[in-house]
Amino acid sequence: MELAHFWGILFISLHAMVPITLAAIGETIEESAGLFNIGLEGILLLGALAGALGAQASGSAVIGLMTGIGIGAMVGLIFGTIGTTLRGSQLITGVGINLFALGFVALMLSVMGAPGFHSVARDVQVPLIPLGVGNLSPLVILTVVLAVGVWWLLRRTQLGIWIRAVGENPAAADVAGLRVNAIRLGAAVAAGAFAGLAGAYLSVDWFGAVTKEITAGRGFIALAIVVFSGLNPLLALLGGFIFGFFDGLATWVATYPGIKDIIPWQFVAMAPYVVTLAVVAGVIGRVRFPKALGVPYMRE
Repeated sequence: MELAHFWGILFISLHAMVPITLAAIGETIEESAGLFNIGLEGILLLGALAGALGAQASGSAVIGLMTGIGIGAMVGLIFGTIGTTLRGSQLITGVGINLFALGFVALMLSVMGAPGFHSVARDVQVPLIPLGVGNLSPLVILTVVLAVGVWWLLRRTQLGIWIRAVGENPAAADVAGLRVNAIRLGAAVAAGAFAGLAGAYLSVDWFGAVTKEITAGRGFIALAIVVFSGLNPLLALLGGFIFGFFDGLATWVATYPGIKDIIPWQFVAMAPYVVTLAVVAGVIGRVRFPKALGVPYMRE
């Protein structure tokens, strides 16, 4: 493989890593606190639409990304409220988020006069950083920084101890004076914000467009990465890169003359999902999650 091809695959891999990793990092916070949200796919989709509309309305990619974060945080707040204060089913709520997002985004794309597709103007997309061997999105760097930062938060700070305490033994945490549901709600909002940013990245940065299939299962892959990571943000970063590498390899195969005639790109496109499932299957029995994960806390 020529050096130029190596750099090409690497940069595609790094960009493909971002949405998976951001959503997974946020979910590690949430699951550490005792909530699990399978609605990441829906939040990604809503974040993508909100980010595109926010960027175009303001003329700023930063505002677009912040809009995605805001929408994600709002959905996280709704999910967290249902899962804590209302003690509703977290599983059903997550499914509801996915179904709502799928229908709402499809409807909005139709209303905007572009059924199934809406392009984002290039001048409101995130500017890339030229590195000589390729262009890199600043969100790749931000993703790495956030992974390290969240790891530090969960493992080295008092707040991290509180988050893990309410996920492991909420009754004991309550006796110790912690506001269990408030901490869980904050974790849900943070997780939603991360997923919203991931969605906005898809439309305002990586793809430059919104489609109703833009997420392509990335929210579910992020959940698988969370399992692989064992709620460790640094391992979530590694898992995201593994997926991103195979995703980038599939893109390279699909566009490189000669290779795509030998290896069907559809076959290679399955690789990220197959590899992710294989990795998760290998660690699923060895990962330990908080004892109170998914269990609403009822103060006695």
